[in-house]
Amino acid sequence: MSKRKRNYTTDFKKKAVELIYARGSIAQVCREMDIPSSVLSSWRRGIIEYDKNSFPGRGKSKLTEEQREIANLKKQLKDMQLERDILKKAISIFSESDRKI
Repeated sequence: MSKRKRNYTTDFKKKAVELIYARGSIAQVCREMDIPSSVLSSWRRGIIEYDKNSFPGRGKSKLTEEQREIANLKKQLKDMQLERDILKKAISIFSESDRKI
């Protein structure tokens, strides 16, 4: 028998995330509110990342074109910074091996 997908209100989600900080434990809040830990962790990430814009409607993002563009550019920036950091480490590793030769 499969479990039925539960729908939670925006207020419920926000209160659950607030309880994480009040109780100090995701596991404890999950047990108290009968929520899967993966779901509660996802809600917490949403609040951290999007703050007031978390949980719009039924999960469909109601971002304006500019907000989508900004989110896309932020993602690209993060990816490029990661790539840069990897290349910096590679350069330092290869330059160390050149010195040893």
